[in-house]
Amino acid sequence: MPKMKTKSSVKKRFKLTGSGRVKAGVAKKRHNLGCKSQKMKRSSRRTFVLDKSDTPALKRFMPYG
Repeated sequence: MPKMKTKSSVKKRFKLTGSGRVKAGVAKKRHNLGCKSQKMKRSSRRTFVLDKSDTPALKRFMPYG
């Protein structure tokens, strides 16, 4: 049976933690940052863990995650 392919878009945007949860970066941090508040820009530096209900769908796209 051939190897399953990993979706490149998912590979670039998400990482799996050691416990199997999915980490992602905060959205809206690429451009037009002048009109966004300092608090919003500061809080979007960090990553966050996705909800458990979203994890199985993303793991299907990362078979070797």
